[in-house]
Parts: sequence; C-alpha cells; structure tokens
Amino acid sequence: MTEKADETSAAGANRFGVYLAVLQLVFTLGWTVYVVYLPKLAAQVGIAPSTVLLILMLDQAIFTVTDTAMGIAADRLAPIVGRLGVFVGAVTALSCAAFVALPFVAGNGPVALPVFIALIVTWVVTSSALRAPPLTLLGKYGARPKLPFLSALAMLGYGLAGAVSPYLGVVLRDQDPRIPFAISSGVLFLVALSLSRVERGMAQSVSVPAKVAADTKSLGQVPLLFIASMVILALGYQFHFSVNSAPFFLRFAKPADLQWLMPVFWIGFNIAMFPASVVTKRHGGLIVMGAAGLLGALAVLGAEQAGSLNMLIVTQFIAGAAWGCMLMSAVSAALAIGETGAEGKVVGLVFSALALATFARIAAVAGGLQKLPEYEPLLRWAPVACWAVAGCGLLVLAASRLRARQARTV
Repeated sequence: MTEKADETSAAGANRFGVYLAVLQLVFTLGWTVYVVYLPKLAAQVGIAPSTVLLILMLDQAIFTVTDTAMGIAADRLAPIVGRLGVFVGAVTALSCAAFVALPFVAGNGPVALPVFIALIVTWVVTSSALRAPPLTLLGKYGARPKLPFLSALAMLGYGLAGAVSPYLGVVLRDQDPRIPFAISSGVLFLVALSLSRVERGMAQSVSVPAKVAADTKSLGQVPLLFIASMVILALGYQFHFSVNSAPFFLRFAKPADLQWLMPVFWIGFNIAMFPASVVTKRHGGLIVMGAAGLLGALAVLGAEQAGSLNMLIVTQFIAGAAWGCMLMSAVSAALAIGETGAEGKVVGLVFSALALATFARIAAVAGGLQKLPEYEPLLRWAPVACWAVAGCGLLVLAASRLRARQARTV
C-alpha cells in the first residue's frame, strides 16, 4: 500500500512538473510576442523608438518588486488547498485581458497613450502571478528528493521558449499583432485556469507534512548570500547571451544565420538540466550552482577565444548547459531554503534577481555602452567575471554549510 501511494504521489508530482513547464513555455512565448511587437505598437501611440527600451526597463523594474510580493502572497495562500489556484487564475484573467487589449488600444493613435501605458503596467504587475506562485506548490507538495527533477521540468518550458523565440520573431515580424496577442493570451488563460484542479489533484495524492511557520521578517545570512549570488549569475547570463553572443557568431556567420545559431545555447540549457538534477539531489543546489558558474565562465572564455564557428558552437552549447544547471539548481535550492513555508518568498526573490539583471542589461544597451570603446572590454569580460566570482562564492558558502552541519552531528 505504501509503495502504491508513493508511486501515485510521484506520478502526481511529475504531472505537475510538466504542467509548470507548459505554463512557463506559454508565458515566455507571450513575452516574446510582446517584445517583437512593442516597437510597432509604441510607434502607433506616438512613442519614439528610443523610448521603447525605457518601457522594457520599467517592465523589469516592476517585476523586481512584484515577483517577490507575489511569492509572499503565495506563501500565505498555499496552506488552503485551491485558494492559490483561484488567485492565480483570477489575476491571470486580468493579465490576459490587458494583454489582448494592447494592439487594439494602440490602433487608436496618440490619443490612447495613457491607456496604452496603463495596460502595460497592469499586464506586467499581474504577470508576476505566473512566475513564483505556481512554483511554490512544488515546495509544498513535491518530496524534497524530487525537487531538483521537478525544477528541471518546470524550467524546461523556459528553455524551450528561449530556443523557439528567434524563429518566432522572424515569423511574427509582418503579422497583424492582434492575432498572436489573442492566441497567446487565450492559451495562457486556459493553462492558468487549470491550476486549481491540478493543485487539488496533488493535494489528494500527496501527504503534506506539517511545516514550521516561516519567519517572514528576516531571511537570514545564507539566503541573502544565495540571492546576491543569483543576481551576479543572472548578470553574467544577460551580458553573455543578450549582448555578446550575436557579435561572437557574426565573426563567422551572416546575420540571417543567427536564428539558427542562437538556439544552440538553449539546446545545451535543456539537455543539461536533467542529468544535473541528479547531482543536485545528491550534493545540493548550492554546489551545483557554484560548479556550473565556474564551468560557464570557462565556456564564455572559450567563446571569446574561439577561432572557428564549430568551436564557438561547442562553447555556446556548454555555456547554455551551465546556465541551465545554474537556474535549475537555483530553483531547487530556493525551494529547499524556504521549506518552512517561505518557498514563495525565496523563489520570488530568485525571479526578482533575474528581473534586476535584465534591467541592468537593458540599461547598459540603452546607454550605448556596447558602442563605447572604453566600455567594450568591460561588457565582453563581465560574464566571465560574474560567473567565476559567484561560482567561487557559492562553493565557499556550500562548504561552510557542510562544515556547520558536520559540527552539529559531532
């Protein structure tokens, strides 16, 4: 009977991991649709092209705050089965309504500018409900040994969206924006709407142990160092992939080839997460994050020094694999750190760290730093420095935690 219950629990957790992958895939593709069409829609309401980057910076600044806020809200709602799903579904309905309205409002011209900006802010704020809150349920219902694998499943959707985005951008470029906005919103709403049903199914198949009340006032030293390291790792990813990768490839390829070459990073991302989850299960997320950071630094260094397209493809694949290991183990570590009922808060902080790093990258591009000769070496070597420094710091942190644990057992 016990074995049968364990099998049922594992199957339910795996289905939920697949559900989260689909949710992240649809949400991230919706973000791609938004980024592709934003310049065109902004022009219709009289926003200058140079201001589009400021809007994207505003989006990430909002995410930096709301991701953590939504995670805290998820911690408070999660103890009552079904309530978190209802909350996410209701907020997603508002988010999708604002998203669908964007191209229609933009068609009214400059007079619609205030409404257009209000819709963007509404969509961004409510979209945070689809980031940390669903992952909170992994920490609540997923058995701790399975968290790395479930985290890999959840992040698979993010990686698949990253691989598809270059093709999607090419396909959508000349299409009427109202159609993809409506389709992506409809699919996302249907997926989010089923969260309550999925949540109830997990609650019925999983026996949830009682948890100690979370300390909502202070995270403590280890989580704060973990989040600081996550910000640095995310900065390394942003500057490597979004700023440096295309110029690296253009040394050996034509601009038209980028849509086929850029996904190499995400192929490595998706493939590496699952074997890395086995290592994370055995040794912990901090160790895997640290080791992956050092591996990623070496891969970026190799990309910088690559003398051929084939060599660059290999190093990009390894860099993507390293980032996949970092992100998967970060989610797993966040769920483990917040296991006393603060899963949403810590996972929310991870997403806030990602948003803060994206904000910094967009700000650097908006400031034209990549075009200034005195800053070019800084941007080129920043990913190596970020991943190496954060990797070393995380390994030291993991070693100190291991020594403390051994001292308590003596």
